[in-house]
Amino acid sequence: MNTKNGYAKNLIQHYENFPVASFLCPPHLRPAVVAIYNFARTADDIADEGSAPAQERLADIEAFRADLFAAQNSSTNSMTLSNRWQSVFVPLQAAIEQFKLPVTLLNDLLSAFEQDIRNTDNKEGYTNEAELLNYCQRSANPIGRLLLHLYGIHDAEALRMSDHICTALQLTNFWQDLSQDIPRGRFYLPLDACTEFGVSKTDLINLKQTQNATNLIAAQAMKTLATMQKGMKLVHIIPGRAGWELRFVIQGGIRILDKIQKLNFAMLENRPKLNKLDFVVIAWRALWM
Repeated sequence: MNTKNGYAKNLIQHYENFPVASFLCPPHLRPAVVAIYNFARTADDIADEGSAPAQERLADIEAFRADLFAAQNSSTNSMTLSNRWQSVFVPLQAAIEQFKLPVTLLNDLLSAFEQDIRNTDNKEGYTNEAELLNYCQRSANPIGRLLLHLYGIHDAEALRMSDHICTALQLTNFWQDLSQDIPRGRFYLPLDACTEFGVSKTDLINLKQTQNATNLIAAQAMKTLATMQKGMKLVHIIPGRAGWELRFVIQGGIRILDKIQKLNFAMLENRPKLNKLDFVVIAWRALWM
């Protein structure tokens, strides 16, 4: 999965759009954050790395899920877990027990990985925005909700804002990676939007940066920015260092969208990257949120 899930070591790279125990992460939460990250990253690698056929990847995800449900039971000892992923599930089991992590959210991630495997194998896209957002609901939003759970934040408005941020980060990742994802059979631009803007799947496969394609990507990027902005007040709800972490994450996503715009939305030909100056801009903007 190019999440491609929710906050980041590199802000919007792969599945690293969530804090990976940076210095801003509260120290007492770092083991749990790392356990969640390792769970998501390992499952992502199963789904996305190497040359294994789709059916083998799906079987591995199902075996991974079996270990997840085994780890949910605090009486399960490490000998009961499969040998393949004990380094993932032993610490995750401790985090589940200590913080009562909602395992359904972790399983939602696996559901999204399975969908990605099938869609890539069949070279399928998403019919409309609703389908794409449903995917984000399972592939990205669970990360934000798990982190809010660690911070002891459970109110509906905070969860809604978290979902907006995580979905926007996921979509930002998609738009910046179009030139890499499409040749791999990954199509995240909604098909009805492609039709509306007069962009054919053939043009996308050939990475043909027509004016129509530029207009389509611009519309998606601007909509993603609006989604991000709906969640920005969350930084004032999450306490202390974690709130500052989120400021940097949000501004990192916005900076990527800025760079997409500066490249005239030509994402079939380019992929924006953050440099040292960008991180200065991110830090300055984070300070004034």
